[in-house]
Amino acid sequence: MSRIVYVNGEFLPEEDAKISIFDRGFLFADGVYEVSTILDGKLVDNAAHLARLQRSLGELAIPAPCSMEEIERIQHELIQRNAISAGSIYLQVTRGAEDRNFLWSEDLKPSLIMFTQTRGAKMDKVADVGLDVISRPDIRWQRRDIKTVALLPASMAKREAVAAGANDAWMVEDGFVTEGTSNNAYIITRDGKLITRALSNKILHGITRKAVLALAEEAGLAVEERSFTPDEVKNAAEAFVTSATMFVAPVVSFDGAKIGDGKPGPHTRRLRDLYIAFAKNSLS
Repeated sequence: MSRIVYVNGEFLPEEDAKISIFDRGFLFADGVYEVSTILDGKLVDNAAHLARLQRSLGELAIPAPCSMEEIERIQHELIQRNAISAGSIYLQVTRGAEDRNFLWSEDLKPSLIMFTQTRGAKMDKVADVGLDVISRPDIRWQRRDIKTVALLPASMAKREAVAAGANDAWMVEDGFVTEGTSNNAYIITRDGKLITRALSNKILHGITRKAVLALAEEAGLAVEERSFTPDEVKNAAEAFVTSATMFVAPVVSFDGAKIGDGKPGPHTRRLRDLYIAFAKNSLS
């Protein structure tokens, strides 16, 4: 049976879904998105994702297409219609559609789309084995705190990583790691301190990041929010990434150098277990 998706007020089979060729998301990457994880047919920490969506819309002066309560209702209906137990739900809001022009009309009607994706065992395997990561120059725009659909630089970096035999890339700017292509980046020093870049316009304000840092502090792990260098990654005891779809995933090598003993470390495993417990308690 065909997957059911949502496009501007309609639930449709995916093959019948259509967006205007004049949509500004298509022409200018003028839109924002969110991805919420589905566990046991419910959404993980979804209120935080919708709050970030509202912030992204506000930063770009895109009107909300409807209330956040209505968005959540649509999310749950999509999950039900597609009978998703584990996976994710993608939602995207663009400024709307009109004839191509750098200057947009003030009365544009925003576009809202959503679709579900099922989750396989791949992420569980990553947690057991770990990720090999390489560095790549960060060539993205300077408002990475806004979760826009302009993902080409990140997509290119991820493709380059795979072509080099790695799983992902951590982007580097002015000699410091910013973040992964689709995740926030962390190291754990040899004296047991968790280091991750501080919030700014340089990185996405990750929803999973926020939860994991709180859990780390509750567990007694020292946390320091500051920039770190590629050399610090290579000399770290452990490294990991966080994202809505990967939860907490270990990084076991960086630019060919083994991190620690080259295996997922105890702090990373503990944080993943703590986050999974948190995720199950946040379901809505």
